[in-house]
Amino acid sequence: MKVKGIRIRPEHAGIRSSLFDLEADIMQVVWREGWTGFSVGHVHERLEAERDIAYTTVMTTVSRLFDKGLLERQRDGRRYLYTPVMGQDEFLRAMARDVLGSLLDATADGAEALLTEQVADANADELDRLEAMIRARRKELAG
Repeated sequence: MKVKGIRIRPEHAGIRSSLFDLEADIMQVVWREGWTGFSVGHVHERLEAERDIAYTTVMTTVSRLFDKGLLERQRDGRRYLYTPVMGQDEFLRAMARDVLGSLLDATADGAEALLTEQVADANADELDRLEAMIRARRKELAG
């Protein structure tokens, strides 16, 4: 899945590398709570317990997350109910795919060098997981 309007912020880690801070805070609340249908009011209530934040700020940011394709929504009377399009792990994988895909488009040698560096620093467990993923993908392609 391609997420729209995402920029990579290399000075940040995790989901904050591709979402602004409030966007990341909102998505973390949604994922942590396991919400499959929520309103802006639900999010505002959780965030306001941690800090002073205006309802309209949360509303604007939730709408921006909808525009980016991270949330779906449907009308429920006078409000919208939102649903996350993907979980946090799936989101991080999608971002990694987008970054690697853009590197591969730009220069195959650069992407291969980056991947080789990462593998050189990997421990045995990480290499085993990578090897299993490669075997699974080869099976998909063959079958």
